Amino acid sequence: MNTDNKVLACVDQSAFADHVTDYAAWAAQRMAAPLELLHVIDRQPETSASQDHSGSLTPNAQESLLGELTEADALRSKAAREQGRLFLNRLRERALAAGVQTVDVRQRLGHLDETLHEQQDGVRLFVLGRRGESAQSTQRDLGRNVERVVRALDRPILTVTDGFKAPERILIAFDGSSITRKGVEMVAGSPLFRGLPVHLLMAGKASQDGPKHMAWATAKLEAAGLGVVGEIVPGDRESVIAQAIQSKRIDLLVMGAYTHSPVRSLFMGSKTADLLRSARIPTLLLR
Repeated sequence: MNTDNKVLACVDQSAFADHVTDYAAWAAQRMAAPLELLHVIDRQPETSASQDHSGSLTPNAQESLLGELTEADALRSKAAREQGRLFLNRLRERALAAGVQTVDVRQRLGHLDETLHEQQDGVRLFVLGRRGESAQSTQRDLGRNVERVVRALDRPILTVTDGFKAPERILIAFDGSSITRKGVEMVAGSPLFRGLPVHLLMAGKASQDGPKHMAWATAKLEAAGLGVVGEIVPGDRESVIAQAIQSKRIDLLVMGAYTHSPVRSLFMGSKTADLLRSARIPTLLLR
């Protein structure tokens, strides 16, 4: 087992954590890699609405209030860590029951994107829920952390959806760019995809170099022993990919992610986010 390059699953205390753990366990087994379950406790301070913060307190009262708030924060932090410990131990048992040999658990206090960025040197693959704890109350179909985390990392990130199904058919959204060529090389060289049929799809505006790029990618995947079907389909990229996922019963999508700046995404929208919403299957994002 490769103990240097682990699979790191980022989990929060929501029902989606089970799905993240299941996909991370699947990936760790296929890659013969250790698995780490990481729970990041947000460092955002909590403020009690019942306390007087008007600034009209005497110095002694202010000092007393500060002490009370500090003690309350410490108690909340201790309770959060204990809840997290029990939560992580349950997920660890779940991963071990799925057959993973080495499962570690860890808690960190901080911001999710910053914490994951600090950890990535030892990580081969990140696994992240497409939704999290906040989605249970907001009904958000794409978690607020996804784009920020993906932009912060240089490693492949498997974003997963509700429920677990071991992937059996892979689709690579390929356009000949350097990032999707990198994706083809990764699929060809990774045990994660060994033995799985691959559908290679070029969608969008027709390109004169499209057939040449497709021939390169097909040859690369076939040389790795993968069964490959290549297809060039003109039309709206998002629609073509979504239709292919449905018609070919694709279980996992591989694509480049957030290639434009955050400013452009703010004003023009994000094609990555649109695809994640329409695909509704686990998606391996490449940066």
